[in-house]
Amino acid sequence: MSEDSRFRFGAATGVGSLPGGDAREAAKTATGSFEDFPFLPELPARGPGADMIGRTAGMLVELYARVEPSGWRVGDRPGRDTKRARSWLGEDLDALEEFTQGYEGPLKVQVVGPWTLAAALELRNGEVMLSDAGACRDLAGSLAEGLRLHLEEVRRRVPGAQLVLQLDEPSLIAVLRGQVKSASGYRTHRAVDRQVVEATLRDVVGVHVDGPVVVHSCAPDVPFALLRRAGADAISFDFSLLTERDDDAIGEAVEGGTRLFAGVVPGTDGPLSDPAGSVMGVRTLWRRLGLHPGLLTETVTITPSCGLAGASPQYARSALAHCVRAARSLADNPE
Repeated sequence: MSEDSRFRFGAATGVGSLPGGDAREAAKTATGSFEDFPFLPELPARGPGADMIGRTAGMLVELYARVEPSGWRVGDRPGRDTKRARSWLGEDLDALEEFTQGYEGPLKVQVVGPWTLAAALELRNGEVMLSDAGACRDLAGSLAEGLRLHLEEVRRRVPGAQLVLQLDEPSLIAVLRGQVKSASGYRTHRAVDRQVVEATLRDVVGVHVDGPVVVHSCAPDVPFALLRRAGADAISFDFSLLTERDDDAIGEAVEGGTRLFAGVVPGTDGPLSDPAGSVMGVRTLWRRLGLHPGLLTETVTITPSCGLAGASPQYARSALAHCVRAARSLADNPE
């Protein structure tokens, strides 16, 4: 959808993953840290099926995956790995429902996008689905149907929420550049045509007809223009990886009404700067682009640079709280 002027994103939120394996503790952290923009946490430390690929594979319709030594591989029927992925997602939804009683406002849910999924899921011959154009089309269709069902389930559990769908696409740049390695590791799969990439993304983005879609990539050279053409209402990225080459694309995105999820807080343990220091780069970018300071809070949501699965629980909580304080600093002093 195009961003509705009535939709109000929160000023800060998380990316998706958190450390540990306790669904209730994670939901409490995700909802308690962001009272106006919580998210459904992911806990990959629980093992296969809780990782981002396995979690989304468990949502697919009429496509099933199992764990092999090399990774996730498509199979004929739902096995224990699929059942485990669905069970953990159910636990996470139970916990989210418990901590969002009476909540009204934006709520973000994350799934892996079609191209990162195609670059990770293996066909029966061991090559990734990316190697087969027909398999990629089938995968995107299965993902779209699974997403519809998932979003319906979250709406049922949190009826006051305005759902924001985040598609995680960390492998998108590698897909566009022909950098995804073959099973042997001695060659790479050819680059996928940009128009095919865009059209497939547009089909999956279009599933969420009554709320905005964010595309997240914590890789360098995020293709802002392609994602906007594919229908993304917001783009989430690691702010530290931006270069001045991205200036024009970001300026066009802001002027076109695209929201920026700026990942300014490190995703792994380390010292945190003061909140104003964390968003200094955002203010500098705004001045460099000649954008009105008043646009900042209308356009930017502050997040960690990427997921927090590799952080300690204490740091993860501190980082999320820091995002809120940094967003407040940006609002209080946009210049």
